[in-house]
Amino acid sequence: MSVLQYILDLGSSVVMPLIITILGLILGQKFSKAFRSGMTIGIGFIGINLVIGLMGDFVSPAAQAMTQRFGMNLSVIDVGWPVSASIAFGTQIVPFVFLICFVLNIIMLATNTTKTLNIDIWNYWHFILTGALVQFLTGSMIAGVIASGITFIIIMKLADYSAPRVQEYFGLPGVSLPHTETVSWAPICILMDKVYDKIPGINKIHFDGETIQKRFGIIGEPMVLGLILGAGLGALAGYEPNKIITLGVNMAAVMFILPRMVRILMEGLMPLSEDAKKFLAKKFPGKEVNIGMDAAIATGSPMVISAALIMIPVTLLLAVILPGNRVLPLVDLATLPFFMIWPVVASKGNLFRSLITGTLMMIAILYIATNLAGTATLIAQSTDFTFPAGAKAISSLDTGAHLVPYIIYKIAEFFQMIF
Repeated sequence: MSVLQYILDLGSSVVMPLIITILGLILGQKFSKAFRSGMTIGIGFIGINLVIGLMGDFVSPAAQAMTQRFGMNLSVIDVGWPVSASIAFGTQIVPFVFLICFVLNIIMLATNTTKTLNIDIWNYWHFILTGALVQFLTGSMIAGVIASGITFIIIMKLADYSAPRVQEYFGLPGVSLPHTETVSWAPICILMDKVYDKIPGINKIHFDGETIQKRFGIIGEPMVLGLILGAGLGALAGYEPNKIITLGVNMAAVMFILPRMVRILMEGLMPLSEDAKKFLAKKFPGKEVNIGMDAAIATGSPMVISAALIMIPVTLLLAVILPGNRVLPLVDLATLPFFMIWPVVASKGNLFRSLITGTLMMIAILYIATNLAGTATLIAQSTDFTFPAGAKAISSLDTGAHLVPYIIYKIAEFFQMIF
């Protein structure tokens, strides 16, 4: 446990280069090539995290200003995804879940029940979260480990199901995204897009990046769109003109830089993906395997970022008007690009449809986050998680986005009530 925790504490930007280098050597790459791929991917992740961090540095204060300006008084504070990670890593099942997930992945690949080799080790905490919730509910470590394994299997199948759309829309050949908070919503988003096709009028509305740029010229360019959306957010926050401009320019920078950071990551990933295909074609003729990666590589899409920026005020409005919601969105507003991946992919970049689906998703996420607030607060109190000053109850949008873990948790809750 100590060794595993030490490695995880290094963070994904250090862990991923190690994993990629080792995997490259297994696939027959020279050390220099494997090391270069690993370091390039690590640098790409650092760049992505820096840009998303920049977004969070400016979005969170704006969100807080908006909540104060419009008198939003909600009792559960969104403390961000770290609360979910703390709940996961604060339990004793961590090493067992890592072992179970690794073994399950090998078995599923060997039996052709998955095409995904999940190297996103850092985000195994998603599967641990299910186990932590179930263990807290039942008091059984075995039940927690089983729940984690079930979550892993479901997410791998969803990654396989969604991989063709990911590869086509983002131009990521040989990649899948077994990322729980995002891929859990893929079937629902795809279903919603089919529903829109059947609705007269709505099925004719189409706004993608190319359409917006053609219709609005320079205003439709990603950086200018970021400037406008950022400035609009600043205006809603009641900022002075200088702060409005500053927020706008920084959001323009996010729109401009983030896709380039993803390109750096892809520069390291593509040699690995190509050599993996050659290795498998030689050792296992006809076998297709996708590399399972962090969904961060999909956040560089201009439509994903644009939808996320628009959804910030929408999410805050929903938090106020939804009956029964108690969560005040704050920290995880910066993670909205992750949540908007599947509304965008399912609609093939149609911003209009993405925003409708995104709104429906955020309604569900807020209610799930509210429902899990009591459990999240109690588990966080039993760990070393630091509560914000004055906060009596905590949750996060990220907690609400873990749809598959939530469903498994509620099933466990149902059976416990019966038996």
